[in-house]
Amino acid sequence: METQQSNAMKEDSKTKEEADAAVDAELAKAIMARCFHPSVIGPEAWEGYVFSDLEIRIKESTDLYGAVLWPSAMVLCHFLETHRDKHNLMDKNVIELGAGTGLVSIVSSLLGAKMTSTDLPDVLGNLQYNVVRNTKGRCKYIPLVTELIWGPEVEQRFPRATHSFDYIMAADVVYSHPYLEELMDTFDHLCQENTQILWAMRFRLDRENSFVDRFRQRFDMEEIYNLPSLSIKLYRAWRKDKRTKDQRKAAA
Repeated sequence: METQQSNAMKEDSKTKEEADAAVDAELAKAIMARCFHPSVIGPEAWEGYVFSDLEIRIKESTDLYGAVLWPSAMVLCHFLETHRDKHNLMDKNVIELGAGTGLVSIVSSLLGAKMTSTDLPDVLGNLQYNVVRNTKGRCKYIPLVTELIWGPEVEQRFPRATHSFDYIMAADVVYSHPYLEELMDTFDHLCQENTQILWAMRFRLDRENSFVDRFRQRFDMEEIYNLPSLSIKLYRAWRKDKRTKDQRKAAA
């Protein structure tokens, strides 16, 4: 009897793994299908993407790590477009950390967000070019592209008294760089009581995994996507103290 039960459990586990793998493959295929390349090579190199039924052309800068588009950005953009019922960005105040080539900021703007797109000074030129090129005349609000160095500067650039964001977007901001603590503090400062964080992360090294563990100490999290074929997970997060306040209100 025990052997039969054990075999049945193994079979159920195998069936679930196969089903999860099929979902992963189908979703990853749908996400990557949004990318296309120019049929004719012109004087300027670019990659194309289709979101909100619009063609987006992204110029990369291969000499800068932050100016290359990574698949995590596509995962987050796909989620934003296909989950507008639960995460409607229309008229929402949104900030992106480490915007890079700007795809997430562009898609968020096309979906109606009041967008603030941030990154380091040496990336801003390419970021500004991509954002303007793909949003001009297409968006309800003109997106703001601005410099942001993670850490203490964020309190001066975005004081809580005057800046409140509905969403913080981040795609592939956690990797082997020396500013992970500053990034954590930046999340902590910008994420207020009603702010939601949408964060796509590609898993590479144990150091990145440990960041997630430390992140959980400050924020509640739920896993939205798990795409092993792309080594990417998408999380939604919010302040831990928000749940406590909501429970107090419910009990009052």
